[in-house]
Amino acid sequence: MSEEIRRTLLKGNPVVGDTKESEEDVVLNISLRPKKFNEFVGHKDIVDNLKIAIQAAKQRSEPLEHVLLSGPPGLGKTSLSHIISHEMGAKITATSGPAIERAGDLIGILTNLEVGDILFIDEIHRMSKVVEEFLYPAMESFQIDFVIDKGPYAKTIKFNLKPFTLIGATTRSGLLAAPLRGRFGIFYSLDFYKVEDLAKIIKNSSQLLTVQIDDAACLEIAKRSRGTPRIANRLLRRVRDYAQVLKIEKADQASTGKILNELGIDQAGFDDLDRKVLKLILESFGGGPVGIESLAASLNEEVDTIADTVEPYLLMAGYLKRTSRGRLATKKAFEHFGLKFNQEQQEEIF
Repeated sequence: MSEEIRRTLLKGNPVVGDTKESEEDVVLNISLRPKKFNEFVGHKDIVDNLKIAIQAAKQRSEPLEHVLLSGPPGLGKTSLSHIISHEMGAKITATSGPAIERAGDLIGILTNLEVGDILFIDEIHRMSKVVEEFLYPAMESFQIDFVIDKGPYAKTIKFNLKPFTLIGATTRSGLLAAPLRGRFGIFYSLDFYKVEDLAKIIKNSSQLLTVQIDDAACLEIAKRSRGTPRIANRLLRRVRDYAQVLKIEKADQASTGKILNELGIDQAGFDDLDRKVLKLILESFGGGPVGIESLAASLNEEVDTIADTVEPYLLMAGYLKRTSRGRLATKKAFEHFGLKFNQEQQEEIF
């Protein structure tokens, strides 16, 4: 493949292993997003429990209890929120923690909700403390308190809200204040997907995108998707681009593997940033331990990017350990890069 073709295909595309959504992702993921529970692949226990909770709430003619969904980016928290809205027959209003800058912004949203409506707040852990405290009475008793006047003339006025359901999504549940976390009646943590489930998602998406691809190729993409549906769909779209330009009628395992290699996605699903993080720990810090702040500074990356995007998969896949002294590369990480693992050295550290 010529370098010119490769540059053309990659132009304007985000790092394919990155779980942050680009504008293209937002538009295309909406079209690929499951609309009902029977279209949602994976997390069977969570889906089954949500079905029961929704059915019970509908039988009582009540809004669903507040729901908190946590887990790494791209695992389906937003999709589940929209499915809940569909199954409840409720309107959903979506926003994010950073977008609600003032208490007045939140009050405006809450007062416009109708009975049974759903308010979805993504990255809810990034809300300011002042805004968060306005949520407490809203969640608990469907009221908001605000103070008028100052000093001895100050008065607290309660404003009644229509009963609603709050769905919060977070990649860092540990950063949520205990009073906020305790007000959610339903809490689920989403984990990385199995390869078999990802292959099903890729097959379903290929039909929606009219991509000709065989089962072995779907499995090849799934193995390199870091257990994340968002990445799996993104890689599928890149395979579609290459297949179209290179006149590949039907992508098979061999052609798909070559395309993914061209994209810089190796057999373990690592992209450039993953490799940079691991190589830095292995080569510059002797395998660790090293603090995440030091890693971020050395790579000129945000701490949150490493903590939210890179680290969860490396921990789950067994390439990295998190210790009280910092991040530590495992034997598996050394072997992946063909480096010698010194067991005695790591034992001396601890």
